[in-house]
Amino acid sequence: MPERIKKNNIILSIIGISFVQGLQFSISPVLGQIQLHYPEVNVSLIQMLITAPTLLSMVMSVAVGTLVVRISKKKLLLIGCFITGITGFVPFVWDSFMLLFLSRTIYGIGLGMATTLNAAVVAEFFEGKERVSVMGIQAASVGAGMVVITVASGLLGTIGFQYAYVIHIIGFIAMVLIAVCLPDTGIKKTDRPEPIKLNKRVAAMAVVGFMEFLFLITFSTNLSMHLSGSLAGSSSVSGNLTGVFSGAQILVGLILGLLTNKYTIPTAMFSFSIGAVFLILFPSQAALLMIGAMFCGFSQGLFVPTALVIISNAVKPTAVAMATACFNVAVYLGQLLSPAILNTVSTFIFGEVTTSNVYIISSIGMGITAFITVIMISKAQKA
Repeated sequence: MPERIKKNNIILSIIGISFVQGLQFSISPVLGQIQLHYPEVNVSLIQMLITAPTLLSMVMSVAVGTLVVRISKKKLLLIGCFITGITGFVPFVWDSFMLLFLSRTIYGIGLGMATTLNAAVVAEFFEGKERVSVMGIQAASVGAGMVVITVASGLLGTIGFQYAYVIHIIGFIAMVLIAVCLPDTGIKKTDRPEPIKLNKRVAAMAVVGFMEFLFLITFSTNLSMHLSGSLAGSSSVSGNLTGVFSGAQILVGLILGLLTNKYTIPTAMFSFSIGAVFLILFPSQAALLMIGAMFCGFSQGLFVPTALVIISNAVKPTAVAMATACFNVAVYLGQLLSPAILNTVSTFIFGEVTTSNVYIISSIGMGITAFITVIMISKAQKA
């Protein structure tokens, strides 16, 4: 098979894996409907339907970092995609919040495999500037997946929120793409028996990743409940806004090679702070909410692929999966703890939990984190 065709097929499989990652937000447009359907359930638990997958994703990210020396990436990804598909259909046939929560949590196995191995696949088959470009395509594909998934979920939600679960059929579609397009390169053993070593750059990106997603995830967990006025309760509007978020991520991913510099990470953070301000000020105006969603999407589109490139370049090829796993654990932990931490802070500062209060805290917190990151980068350059 010609090398170009082989690489194009690999990119197709990367796109499939990226769509599996996008399924984390499959029920974001219908969270408001789920809250109305289960009025006895605490709002933090409702929001955790978005972040619950990170429970097992953290475990799987670390596990995959060691499993790749025993089981091939392709086989692990096929298993993860199958789990992803199944977990969408179980809660569709049985109406139970606990079953829904459990299914979302188990989906985290597939999510953890996808996020860890997607970057490892890119690092294995692409190098140099091509790696940066393909990592951008990977990020753009996650955004494209979120567009398709959330818009479709919002439309299906107009029939009934349970129909949004069916979008998990994407897991089975991705499984077919991976089976056909991704070469099986077997297991990757380390050259020496000692444990894979990471470094300070990986640890630093893990800390920054935790902070980014502690605040960024509030866009998805609060959006459908934040809409007011004539937009209140509209799953289609929520889906469209998430689509704008994802579309911005796609745009940035496709031109990532032109945007990457030493301040890309803090720029991504400042972008979210700007977007959150629009969400705070204009909860009933769709056009201005779209501007806010766009800036929030720029944040994720810039941050994730840039961080993954930094991490993959910081370690040896055999350590990429483990380094990515450590970064993912930090990201997932930030997402998982976000509702509890920010809702608690909102109660402490404002005396109540509202979506506007959470967005205020997130905007300020992300801005402060970005400013500290700029200082750290400047000091590192002088050292």
